[in-house]
Amino acid sequence: MPRIYVLLDDYSRSAVFESRHGASYWIELDDLNILFDTGPHAAPVLHNMRELGLDPQDLDYVVLSHCHYDHTGGLLGVLRAVSRKIPVIAHPSIFRCALVLRPRLRYIGIPFTRRELEEASYLVLVADPLEIAEGVVTTGEVRGREEFERHGFDAYTISNGHLVRDEMIDDISLLIEARGRHVLITGCAHAGIVSIVKHVASLVGSVPKALVGGFHLSNASPERIKLTVSYLKKLGVEEVYAGHCTGLAAEAELLNAYGRSFKKLYSGMVIEL
Repeated sequence: MPRIYVLLDDYSRSAVFESRHGASYWIELDDLNILFDTGPHAAPVLHNMRELGLDPQDLDYVVLSHCHYDHTGGLLGVLRAVSRKIPVIAHPSIFRCALVLRPRLRYIGIPFTRRELEEASYLVLVADPLEIAEGVVTTGEVRGREEFERHGFDAYTISNGHLVRDEMIDDISLLIEARGRHVLITGCAHAGIVSIVKHVASLVGSVPKALVGGFHLSNASPERIKLTVSYLKKLGVEEVYAGHCTGLAAEAELLNAYGRSFKKLYSGMVIEL
């Protein structure tokens, strides 16, 4: 049976499993194992793998949702725990300079050089949707964004020597088909979770029935949160598993709207699809 193992989240229900500000998911599909994001450090991810009975040697692919350290920081350590090179799939802009300015200037991008990762893996950098296997595809760039989801995160980058707003075009998600329905796995959904769901519908002709991941609504206004949840319900999303950067207010709104079809993510959680 296909499963998603939550290797890392901001929250843990048990002292057995470590938690950090970040996200990492192991997707088990028949004879295929995909690691989606790697948290901020490899140690807690590898620890939780061991506790869940997972062996990094069994990994076939790594997919990175975007460049931020809390999703990429553990990458090199995880790759070194695998005795062979495996593909790492990401957007071509993932090595850009990613910055926040408040409360002070801080680099928040991938904490390794491209050369280091090329030595440890096979880098597959692609902006378009990429079919990894039958029923498993990355979303690629999400260009069409709902107006209310634009500029949800105050981040910056450098372009031609100038400081400019980071549009986070590297934000990609992973779509899997399990038992006849589509499940969407996001990192932070910087492109906007509603925009991503609509993008997926245009790709495969149907709305994903389940969402898993972070939706980056922790600092969103009450109006945006309500609008987001309302859209997801209207679009036909049936189940939501949310954590990491989603935020308590948004999780409460999702719980109110979805009832028992909403679940809060935590380190060590296993989702059977």
